[in-house]
Amino acid sequence: MDFEYKIYLKRAQNELNLSMMIQKISDDKKIQIEIFRMKEDTYYSATISHAYYAIFYSAKAYLLLKGIKTRAPEEHKKTFEEFSKLVDKGTVDIELLKIYQNMMMKADTLLHIFEIEKSKRGKFTYQRIPQANQEPGKESIKNAQTFFNNIYRLCEEKEQKTK
Repeated sequence: MDFEYKIYLKRAQNELNLSMMIQKISDDKKIQIEIFRMKEDTYYSATISHAYYAIFYSAKAYLLLKGIKTRAPEEHKKTFEEFSKLVDKGTVDIELLKIYQNMMMKADTLLHIFEIEKSKRGKFTYQRIPQANQEPGKESIKNAQTFFNNIYRLCEEKEQKTK
């Protein structure tokens, strides 16, 4: 099980890194034109999506370390519900749950992950200009960093206790 949770943490770190790279590419037109030889465009929706996956895989890692596995169908929903239970028990800070919940709503808006959340489509669906997602993209990265760093710390603490 140790090995498996570390794979999820690594995947979370990769998703976070990719989110930051996509944000940088979206912000810097010179990179797009000179390095990638492509026309100017933005990819803020992908930034938000990968930031969400950083949070999702971080949560899965911590749950696995606690002996809780979530699987399809509805793996995202189950993961969120199990993570919520840890908050209810006081094992995890409620602020992390708020970050997770906020990112789920954003991801749902962009990816249609949960049927229940479809009524919350909000501003991302209706803002057709890609730049409209720049600030939410930056916020998503910041939230994913906070979430990942806290979960990483919790995993290290849990692992130290088991040694």
